[in-house]
Amino acid sequence: MTNGELARSYLRRAERRLRFLQLAFDDDGYPDVVRVAQEIIELALKAMLREAGVEPPRWHDVGSILREHRKRFPPDVDVERLAAISKLLTSERELSFYGREDFIPEREYTREQAMQALNDATWVMSVATDLIGGH
Repeated sequence: MTNGELARSYLRRAERRLRFLQLAFDDDGYPDVVRVAQEIIELALKAMLREAGVEPPRWHDVGSILREHRKRFPPDVDVERLAAISKLLTSERELSFYGREDFIPEREYTREQAMQALNDATWVMSVATDLIGGH
């Protein structure tokens, strides 16, 4: 399998999660939206890195790697925004899934936070799809 094939595979997996995201949002599953949005963004960004010939690391937030290799992407790709979104949602990854004794995810995450995560995931997917093309 080539980097391009694996990149397209990541994108297909992210697309499936994106369809779930709307269902979770419509069902008021706001912590699930935040968690799955992070997964979508991680897969999409790692697909972009693979397409650019960069082996993505085995950690969740790849924003610093995007910045490091920004010259491998067209100038219209907003690497800073992609990196910021990755950092923000990675910071919410575990909390949205597990919570804490003083943080019950279903009580704490709001519709607005979920909508932002959904919008961010949708935008990142559009950037990745435009960059990678047909898959």
